[in-house]
Amino acid sequence: MIHVQNIIDAIGLGAVFALIAVGIGLVFGVLRLINFAYGQLIMLAAYAIAFTDSWPDAASVLVAVLVAVAASLLMERIAFRPLRSADPSTMLVATFALAYLLENAALVQYTYRRQGIIGDPVGTLAQLSRAVTIGSLHVRWVSILAIGAGVVSLAALALLLNRTSIGLQMRAASMDFRTARLLGVRADTVITVAVAVAGVLAAVAAVVLSIGSASVTPTTGLYETLFVLVGVVAGGIDRLLSATLGGFAIGFAISIVGAELPSSGETPFTSNVYMPSVIYLAVIVALLLRPAGLFARGGPGSVERV
Repeated sequence: MIHVQNIIDAIGLGAVFALIAVGIGLVFGVLRLINFAYGQLIMLAAYAIAFTDSWPDAASVLVAVLVAVAASLLMERIAFRPLRSADPSTMLVATFALAYLLENAALVQYTYRRQGIIGDPVGTLAQLSRAVTIGSLHVRWVSILAIGAGVVSLAALALLLNRTSIGLQMRAASMDFRTARLLGVRADTVITVAVAVAGVLAAVAAVVLSIGSASVTPTTGLYETLFVLVGVVAGGIDRLLSATLGGFAIGFAISIVGAELPSSGETPFTSNVYMPSVIYLAVIVALLLRPAGLFARGGPGSVERV
């Protein structure tokens, strides 16, 4: 039986997944690229938090944002830009390669730094891992943070896309990049801004995930990103709004299903052998019924992707 407590937890996880979905959808809208290495951006930001654990909380979070943005821009400059005119499958393989390279680099560093002990504790903003009791409900502050961060980030992104010149250029580029360039849209600037914003969103997600788990490992952000990618496709990847709703829906569903099925007590993504099967089966059924996505517009409409 689903309780109010489960719904509150599900909304919190859905908000984190929505943040990740926005970052993935934003890059896809401009570059037409599904970035499988997005989870590693979250991992790098989370490690930045762990390594600056003794710093003031605000400074630690700021370093995480700077690391995520720098890594995102470097990823675009070194790997994506040279392949921009290549076949989409080539760019997709490049993101896979980056993802595994960064994950294995994180694994290797434990061999030299902590003699094989995997995981780093996170004490930054540790007070937010506590719960506030309201009657029979126990709401963790990190869940409230996730919901608040999601709302603020989405509102800020909406203002950027609708109220600024660079935002309008991003929307034009998402509709038809080649034509937009002919009309004066600065391609490199638009891509740089989109990638940088995606990096900021990855850092925000990293902060929430780090507080929630109180530790960082090479797989931090990996399982979340894989599930979000499924949610983005199920929601409708051709539009940022539908992709975001798909990300939220998959996070909500994972939390609800995980709470109802038996668990071995490990992480939410590996503790339940039945949960991934249930989620993926639901996604397959959803795509059979709505191939364009659950939240995609029915019939011909705007092709604007952001």
